[in-house]
Order: sequence, then structure tokens, then C-alpha cells
Amino acid sequence: MNTLSSFNRITVKIGSALLVDRKAGLKREWLASLVADVADLSSKGADVLVVSSGAIALGRTILGLQSRALRLEESQAAAAVGQIALAGAWSEELSRQGLKSGQVLVTLGDTEERRRYLNARATISTLLKLKAVPVINENDTVATSEIRYGDNDRLAARVATMMGSDLLVLLSDIDGLYDAPPAHNPDARFIPLVERITPEIEAMAGAAASEFSRGGMRTKLDAGKIATTAGTTMVITAGDRLNPLAAIDAGERATWFKASATPVRGFKTWIAGNLEPAGRITVDAGAVRALLSGKSLLPAGVTLVSGQFSRGDTVAILDAAGGEIARGLVAYDAADAVRIAGLKTAEIETVLGYEARSAMVHRDDMVMSRSLDNALDAEE
Repeated sequence: MNTLSSFNRITVKIGSALLVDRKAGLKREWLASLVADVADLSSKGADVLVVSSGAIALGRTILGLQSRALRLEESQAAAAVGQIALAGAWSEELSRQGLKSGQVLVTLGDTEERRRYLNARATISTLLKLKAVPVINENDTVATSEIRYGDNDRLAARVATMMGSDLLVLLSDIDGLYDAPPAHNPDARFIPLVERITPEIEAMAGAAASEFSRGGMRTKLDAGKIATTAGTTMVITAGDRLNPLAAIDAGERATWFKASATPVRGFKTWIAGNLEPAGRITVDAGAVRALLSGKSLLPAGVTLVSGQFSRGDTVAILDAAGGEIARGLVAYDAADAVRIAGLKTAEIETVLGYEARSAMVHRDDMVMSRSLDNALDAEE
């Protein structure tokens, strides 16, 4: 793959374990080395955005909380303390390199609701125009267990696609993708390049390796699907060395995920990256074939509707085995979708009592999660 400096806009995600030592707190030397890498990329003309974990981990260290699962209110309190310290550290280190910084805290709704998504994008775009490095994190002081991202890998992918980054770098506690969890299998084979994320690639995912981590390889592959679908290349590498970005260009081990050759753009980027669909619609085999050939989803092909959603919400469209085929904006409220599931178009008005749309999800409001090639792979 190309060197990092060949990309125009780079989103870098940092895991908590890289930034924070459970006993000593913030890893200042490591942070300084990373910021030096950011400054180097910036001097070569690249826009750099940072998605930084670590607020809760740092806050619990400052507050002296023990290494145990925290109650929600304890996590929020730790985040409140940690966010101040973390933002200050980023500002200080970036300033030493002659760079300005801006903190952006987001919640799930800031990227899932279209208006708030556009507002967040405008704010970050302005920071970049003003030559400030955006330092972005989930707002853990107000996020709850029901609405939080649950990891910063997917948040980073959502930010990267929202901002049109052509590269997403996930700095983690593992140096890339293996065909089995290397912590449990010494014979695990390293995968240097992933052409596309297939069901076989997804089956290689393991669990989180650190007590501070919320995600694992599973969430990194989820991030990869969001990023590559929108035309963003992704790379996963170990971040525990000093100058971890420079290390990628120096040839240290990393797994690269190629961007899709036919990426979704504009409005559909928002649909494709939606993290928490409001509902799920299961369809029959005929509908799967129709969707894969570029058709809209008609009620006749729907076999099951689940979830509480309103017209215009994002829903996941699933095959009979539960695999996701597509995501799209639904044309009906959940109650009406249930009533017309399986019906022919001519029967809809009689059941609902009003003239309604023929498509439950129109193809113009839909993004395929599975290509025809992936569908064939899954059947083999």
C-alpha cells in the first residue's frame, strides 16, 4: 500500500490502553511521539483528525477507582474528570509542534440523526479549514449503556466517512488481523491485505484483549465495513511503539483493508454508516435476488418486521438466515409495515385505507451491505 503521506485526509483512532497506564496515568512520552507523527503528516499537506479513547480510563486513574467494572454513573464521572485532562494533554502536545487543536465530543445521535450529523460535519470541517486538529471522542459523560457507541473503532469509521477521509488508521493493542486470535493460537496466520471483508474474514474476529478495551477485532471489522464501503482505506497496526504512524511507513506489520472500487457517496454514506438501525426487516429469497439486482424492497418479499421505527428511520434488511443484505430508509411506520408484510402492491391500499408507496424501502434510499460477489461467497 501507499505511504501515509500519500493520503489527503487521515483519521487516526487511538485505543485507551495506548494512552493510559492503569497505575501511572497518561503516557506522555508516547503521546508526544504520536503528535510528532501528526505534525509531520500535517507539514506534508495532509488533514489529520484524531479519535481519542482514554477519558474514562484516565479519569478512573485520577480518581483512584479500582480496576473493576464501573457502574454507569461512575463511568460518567470518570469521563468528566478524564476529558478535561485528556483535552489538555492533546492541546499541550499539539501546541509544542506548532499546531492548534479543538475538542469535539459526540453522542450516538450526533451521527445517526441526519441534521445533527450535518452539524457535526460542519463543525469539524471548519476546524480543519482553520488548521486546527480535531480531537474527537464519544461524550461518555452523558452517553448511557443503551445509546453509546460501545467502542471507538466504529466511531472512528463513522467520523472518517462523514469527513471524507481517504484513510482510517486504527492504532490498537494488536498489529493486525490474524486468521485466529493469536493470544490463544500460536499458529495463527497474519493477514497483511484484505481485498474485501467477506463472511470468512469476519469469522476470524476475536474478543477484546485489554481491560480498558470495549471492542476487539469484531468491532474493527465492523469499522472496516463502514469505512471501505464509503471509499476509505483502513489500516490496523499495533500502536504501543513510539512514533506509531511513522512505523507504518517504515514497514512495521500492519493489515491494510482496500477501499471499495464502487463506494457509496453523499447521502448514502450516512445510511451505510448508520450504527444502530431502528428496526429489522427479514425478506425471502426472491426479495434478496431482487435487491442484489438493484431493485427496491416491495412488501410482497417481506416475511418478518421487528423493532419500533417510524417512517424515514434506518432499518436493516436481512435474509432468512439473519445475514444483513442492505440498509435503507423505511417508507412506513413499524405498525403499518407489519400489516402489509407479504402483500402485493395492489392490496396495500385496501389494508391501510390510504394510497401508499409501493416500496417499503426504495432503492434510492438503500445501500447494499452485501454485494453479489459476497452473496455468492456465503452460499459456497
